[in-house]
Amino acid sequence: MIDHSHDAGASSWVPGANDHPDFPVQNLPLGVFSIDGGERRIGTAIGDHVLDLADLAPKLPQSVRAALVEPTLNALFALRGADRLALRHALFALLTSEGMQFRVMPYLKPLARCTLHLPFRIGDYTDFYVGIHHATAIGRLFRPDNPLLPNYKHVPIGYHGRASSVRVSGTPVVRPARADQGRRCGYARSCAGAPARLRAGTGGVDCW
Repeated sequence: MIDHSHDAGASSWVPGANDHPDFPVQNLPLGVFSIDGGERRIGTAIGDHVLDLADLAPKLPQSVRAALVEPTLNALFALRGADRLALRHALFALLTSEGMQFRVMPYLKPLARCTLHLPFRIGDYTDFYVGIHHATAIGRLFRPDNPLLPNYKHVPIGYHGRASSVRVSGTPVVRPARADQGRRCGYARSCAGAPARLRAGTGGVDCW
């Protein structure tokens, strides 16, 4: 929903927020962070800072206060869309009003000091192909001569995903090993080793 909080002409008193390439006041993404190994907290990025919404909760709409002191976004996203929209509008007002600067400034944390965490507790999820190039690339691994099945353009194509595979960006990934048939690796019996090709998929939409 596009509203006044997306106004391209809006400006914020937060240093460095105006014209920030990722986190201007029109963005306000939610996430979970911690500082110096402390407890995980909900925050929103603004410029080169994170606004601590757990501590700021008493100054925000009543309907979201309890959810904002949780260590994940699950409770917040279980609320009505109208409640989350009220939160966004309240944050936008606080971050664009010069009169609120000294009240809100103590809740700003330098992004460089923050460690970001997986924002949701994910019990399970379904992965959907949303890009034809992604679907074709995956299909080619199994069906080189017919990578894209006819039903792709007519029905949603989804498949089960492992929640344990969801990680925060930058987390080291151990390259998996494979068991291969002997005829493919030049031996009389099966062998194990690193896969010839390793592909990281980024072309789906995940729903949990």
